[in-house]
Amino acid sequence: MKLKLEVWRQKSPSDKGHFESYDLSDISSDMSFLEMLDVLNEQLVKGGKEPVEFDHDCREGICGACGLVINGQAHGPERGTTACQLHMRKFKDGDRIVIEPWRARAFPVIKDLVVDRSAFDRIMNAGGYISTKTGPHPDANAMPISKPVADMAFDSATCIGCGACVAACPNASASLFTSAKITQFALLPQGQVEREIRVAKMVERMDTEGFGNCTNIGECEAACPKEISLENIRKMKSEYLRASLRPTNY
Repeated sequence: MKLKLEVWRQKSPSDKGHFESYDLSDISSDMSFLEMLDVLNEQLVKGGKEPVEFDHDCREGICGACGLVINGQAHGPERGTTACQLHMRKFKDGDRIVIEPWRARAFPVIKDLVVDRSAFDRIMNAGGYISTKTGPHPDANAMPISKPVADMAFDSATCIGCGACVAACPNASASLFTSAKITQFALLPQGQVEREIRVAKMVERMDTEGFGNCTNIGECEAACPKEISLENIRKMKSEYLRASLRPTNY
């Protein structure tokens, strides 16, 4: 398979950045998208050129590190799939593929396709946890949780924090990510003690980081590799209203 790549190159956060064109040949349809980028980098290094920087870690669709906009779509054309699990069989011989980093003010470009997503970490540090005393774990039957509630909490907890929702949203909103993290705790008994404080702190931090507002376009859900539901955003707004009616000092 022969391909023509248009790859975003940016030396530093202060650099203006530009697209560079590369031609690849002998690309197997069984390769993952990141393996194709590995081939590109091998070609660049052999030619004495600087390789393309891109994020990756597990390459198993678990960690959320592989954030790429491929032909205008976060993580590429296959729904419910991370860029590392996208395979070249989704493309055709002779295709032109445009590869960009996440585009959001809150995700500044570090270099090439790598962006700084530490804003997500700061949102989590604001309240995405449960404070508890240490000691022996409670008996599993001592805190019964119904199957429907457990399933909803688990569905929210599958968010891997990749940032595709932000990259896909025209407003660069982090509402889907933040709401998923809020919902998973709001549904469970362990999260009730800090329920109001959690949503207030996390939403406040999300706004402070410079993410845009949610206008219910729904592109975030479509781009999410774990297919997190928009229902989480409704739940977050409900939780925030609940917290505002029960003011708590924090």
